[in-house]
Amino acid sequence: QVQLVESGGGLVQPGGSLTLSCAASGSSFSINAMGWYRQAPGKQRELVAIVSSGGSTKYLDSVKDRFTISRYNAKNTVYLQMDSLKPEDTARYYCKAALSVVAGTWDDYWGQGTQVTVSS
Repeated sequence: QVQLVESGGGLVQPGGSLTLSCAASGSSFSINAMGWYRQAPGKQRELVAIVSSGGSTKYLDSVKDRFTISRYNAKNTVYLQMDSLKPEDTARYYCKAALSVVAGTWDDYWGQGTQVTVSS
């Protein structure tokens, strides 16, 4: 059984910073891309940032130059450093990873989400 566990959310004032972490654990697996998504009330879930197994990254336009995604492969962990946070960044943030538990088969796994609230 593989699971993704996120941590690091919370309440922060506008202009502040938070770092989210997501660790994959469980039975033997391989990891391809890892990413962060978010969903605000009444809105669709959107991709915030993604990092490939080779380290290539892609960001939502509205978070470019403020957020940084990184991964530490030795610990099967992906991070999202969020700086200069704005109220519109308020959402539940979800980690997603493309994992291979059975050789040749890839599936998407999701974490349970962590709440980020930006408010004064």
